[in-house]
Amino acid sequence: MKSVFAMIVAAFMALPFSAAHAETKDIVDTAAGAGKFETLITAAKAAGLVETLKGAGHFTVFAPTDDAFAKLPKGTVEDLLKPENKEKLAAILTYHVVPGKVMAADIKGKKTNVKTVQGGELAVDATNGVKINDATVVTADVAASNGVIHIIDTVVMPKM
Repeated sequence: MKSVFAMIVAAFMALPFSAAHAETKDIVDTAAGAGKFETLITAAKAAGLVETLKGAGHFTVFAPTDDAFAKLPKGTVEDLLKPENKEKLAAILTYHVVPGKVMAADIKGKKTNVKTVQGGELAVDATNGVKINDATVVTADVAASNGVIHIIDTVVMPKM
């Protein structure tokens, strides 16, 4: 599992800050510093997941950008952020997280399924770029002190 996710991220560009800088910050602070994950961070707060993602980890996070969240049907994000939908939101967000630190080089050229923290599986295809279900990894291997972030262009949804 670890090698599959690592390869996913290696095929793409890094975020606009140095690896040394990012490695001193946890996943949440690294994402916040990038300036394109406001929706993800707001959702993580609403789902009560910030402390977990700031924890010792190691985690591999497939992080949808604000633009990825904007692709969802109108009103979806607002509905998910309601307190009564906290459990559903947490399930969606943890579906984007895999235990361990998987770098793109670990999965290069492979097709596999990986188990998420949510309990479901993500289909990983790293044979021609990297696809996670229907999402494309646009930036891989963004280092954080407690894992790695791979930036994706689409929110992946678990079966519920």
